[in-house]
Amino acid sequence: MTTLYIIRHGETVDNVAKIMQGQRPGKLNATGVQQIEELAEALRDVHFDAVVSSDLQRSYDSAMIIAARRTMDVVTTPLLRERDWGDFTGRYILDLKGLPMPDNVETMDEMLKRARAFLDWVKEHYPDQTVLAVGHGIINKAIQAVHYGLLTREIPKMSNAEYRILQL
Repeated sequence: MTTLYIIRHGETVDNVAKIMQGQRPGKLNATGVQQIEELAEALRDVHFDAVVSSDLQRSYDSAMIIAARRTMDVVTTPLLRERDWGDFTGRYILDLKGLPMPDNVETMDEMLKRARAFLDWVKEHYPDQTVLAVGHGIINKAIQAVHYGLLTREIPKMSNAEYRILQL
């Protein structure tokens, strides 16, 4: 059985500014760095066989902080990217309320397929291992929804630098 620790990246400049980050790289702020450093310390006694991350900068930087303490490499995958918000990307979130969803936003079905592909990828590449995976709020919800057979709205929101454990 593979054990998967899914983590949401630390707080970013865009999180604080309430900007729809989507698949923008994102930059950890000082609070985000501190959150991940504290998480790395909290997980210090957990053995990880691999550290994987979204290929977006905010998650990669978060994963690197954890991996550096263990002298481990970080493997990146676009399967862990945040939802693509299309034309909403980079906009102030409160300005989007009530607007119709643009046609170029990644659908929930597309996200769930990507979440399933990620879980399959982890099981294939890391059988019977313990894996730390740093992703994003919405893709992490989709991963949990697929794993548990629930709707994404039934999965509680993850805070920055929060982790949850899945047994695959």
